[in-house]
Amino acid sequence: MSTWLNGGVEATRVAKWAGHSLSVLLRVYAKCLDGGEQAARDRVQRALEGR
Repeated sequence: MSTWLNGGVEATRVAKWAGHSLSVLLRVYAKCLDGGEQAARDRVQRALEGR
């Protein structure tokens, strides 16, 4: 699941695929979501630019 999260799959989808609630997924895998600040900003910028 950490690979999915680090690959950019949204947490709600990963939770569903894994059969977990979102709260359980986030509690267990929150550490995998750290450090994605620049990647998130880049995704927002691409969306704003229509790419």
